[in-house]
Amino acid sequence: MEAATKTPASLSLPWKTRIILSVLSAATDAARRKDGTVNRRLIKFFDYRTPPTSNPRDGVKTYDVVVDPARNLWFRVFIPIQHAVQDLPVIVYFHGGGFVFLSADLKLYDTVCRRFAKKLPAIIVSVNYRLAPEHRYPAQHDDCFDVLKFLDDDHENSSKSLPENANISRCFVAGDSAGGNLAHHVAQRACEFNFRRLKVIGVVAIQPFFGGMERTDSEIKLEGTPLVSVKRTDWCWKAFMPAAGEKGYDRDHRIINVSGAKAVDISNMDFPATMVVVGGFDALKDWQKRYYEWLKNSGKEVYLLDYPNTFHGFYLFPELPESDKLISEMKALIHRVLNKV
Repeated sequence: MEAATKTPASLSLPWKTRIILSVLSAATDAARRKDGTVNRRLIKFFDYRTPPTSNPRDGVKTYDVVVDPARNLWFRVFIPIQHAVQDLPVIVYFHGGGFVFLSADLKLYDTVCRRFAKKLPAIIVSVNYRLAPEHRYPAQHDDCFDVLKFLDDDHENSSKSLPENANISRCFVAGDSAGGNLAHHVAQRACEFNFRRLKVIGVVAIQPFFGGMERTDSEIKLEGTPLVSVKRTDWCWKAFMPAAGEKGYDRDHRIINVSGAKAVDISNMDFPATMVVVGGFDALKDWQKRYYEWLKNSGKEVYLLDYPNTFHGFYLFPELPESDKLISEMKALIHRVLNKV
């Protein structure tokens, strides 16, 4: 998993992918207001959402479960029908979007979670958490951790939210971008919480959204690559953090600069095996590699996947070969961890 890689001189992408990336970038840029708010009405024009499907599509059926209607906290369950009687791990998935954009029922995420469910195979629980700036930190992290507590308590209910073959004692947390940040911090909180049945045994952090006050080489040199830029990430961090001026809430806060001077010491925690996914054309890759090194130096089992010809968000595009490679590596990680349980 940890192979030496060299980033090509330029990013090679199909035209279809380039067009979608251009639309996503234009939509999020237009929706970000100078006063730090988001034009949600404008976003709706680009929000291609899809309902759950009780009749299987692509070998997977789905349904939604409400955790807390007051928070609009819910999740979508993805069940691979060809493995209906097989004991399956549960992957609790957190979507990306800089803590500000996107949702669990967005077509892009519905599609990628269907692929995960079918090809891994696993029961996928895709969480729809509250967004900033309407709901600032720690709303997102609390929502995602509360889903784990809900799943742990749910076995007492007569009408369970997960199928009988879902094994929550074999639970992985995973996420991309902001969801990768959430996956780390949720796993860390899980290490300190006394669940009755649920056990987090693995973490998949796909191009996690970390940062700091420093400007890294990749942030400077890869300015202009798809989706991520210093201007965009700075805006998202400002929208995500509590009110400006509150003590300690700058980009070196432990939630953002996860491996920095203010990081939580996890050396004595039973932190799960972790896979960190990095892209050669992702401006955040230096932060992600620091995270990998920090986990390794903390004595944790960690694997680095470095795809040199990929941008931030490549996994959402099934036409890219690295998208399938990622699923294969996730499957290998799951098998490796389950064999140790």
